Amino acid sequence: MSPRTTTPPWPLVALFTAGYLAAYLLPTTVGRLDAALPLTTTEAGAVGSALLLGSATAGFTLAAHVARLGPRRLARAGLLLAAAGYGTAALTTALPAVVAGAVLGGFGSGTATAVAATGIAAQRDPHRVSTTGLLSVSALAGALYLTLPRLGPGHGLPLAALALTALLTLPATARLAAPVATAQVARERGPLPHPRHGLTLAVTLLLWSLAQNSLWGVSGRIGTTQAGLSEVTVGAVFAAALGAGLLGVIGASALGVRFGRALPIGVGTALISGCIALSATATDLTSFATGEIAWNALYPVVLSYLIGLAASLDPRGRWAVLIGSASSLGTAAGPLVGSLLSAHVGYPAMGAILAVGLLLITAPMTWVALLTATPTTERARYEEQATAGRPEYRPAA
Repeated sequence: MSPRTTTPPWPLVALFTAGYLAAYLLPTTVGRLDAALPLTTTEAGAVGSALLLGSATAGFTLAAHVARLGPRRLARAGLLLAAAGYGTAALTTALPAVVAGAVLGGFGSGTATAVAATGIAAQRDPHRVSTTGLLSVSALAGALYLTLPRLGPGHGLPLAALALTALLTLPATARLAAPVATAQVARERGPLPHPRHGLTLAVTLLLWSLAQNSLWGVSGRIGTTQAGLSEVTVGAVFAAALGAGLLGVIGASALGVRFGRALPIGVGTALISGCIALSATATDLTSFATGEIAWNALYPVVLSYLIGLAASLDPRGRWAVLIGSASSLGTAAGPLVGSLLSAHVGYPAMGAILAVGLLLITAPMTWVALLTATPTTERARYEEQATAGRPEYRPAA
């Protein structure tokens, strides 16, 4: 898909939602695996990490091949893999099958996300499309957090929700662009622009996601064990937190890049570190809800600017997929790291460690945003040549 792609935004938003939902449902997925299957807390976190590692693997594998293989074909294959993997994991209690299904489903989710990231980078306004995707996945996850606790216990419900979402997204793939011409594929195999900026952002976003999801992966257990809340109450807090995230993303969408990306990324990450420290020390409903709601209001706002920043580095979407996959690696390690830290040093100390780590990576992330504050010459040149009608830059038929 080129920057002048014929793909409308809404199929990309649907794919983004289906791909990202697994990470958003991580607390309830890991918590139910821990409660319903013969797994320790650390082992349940490891299964969650394996799921998300499958997603990251798909991104790294497919980053440079989306256009050649065809976004429509890849998206359909990814959604079918997700439905098959998550569905299998939901319907069995045999641990090998659960783990294998989770990893397969994660690879399918990562495939859908890779197609979505490539297409979003090719849009005229990647930030607006990415914020719409975050709105969609936050709204769906919030509704599921309100619904799943009322449908009964068991590990299968959140996994079944992931499988059903993948199946319902399949019709949207019909509107994706067809495979591009050979000349354009050859262009996409050229060197990545801005390698230093891209690598810096990939490493820092990996650590950023690791910190976020180390807490997110154990937030359910903080609520039920340390704060003494029921699963229904914790689910309501998560739904309210994701609702706050919706408001934050709406604000980010309205603001756009009017004040650049560096300010939201730098200040937002610093504030998130404080929210993480507060959530990890929560001992009652007030402190738990305050930390979770404030954190989730800020998290998708900063993430939307990071996604837009990654897309701005390469209009063909390769950095967007690679950086997104690096983020998925951090997300994948999150449940395991959070489980290990909380088991060895306790939730409050874990929160302090994660908060300090976030503060340390704020500077390099902000540095990349400052250096790429204006549209890249690569994108401008690409758009100019596309307008001139050169065949290798024409949109897919």
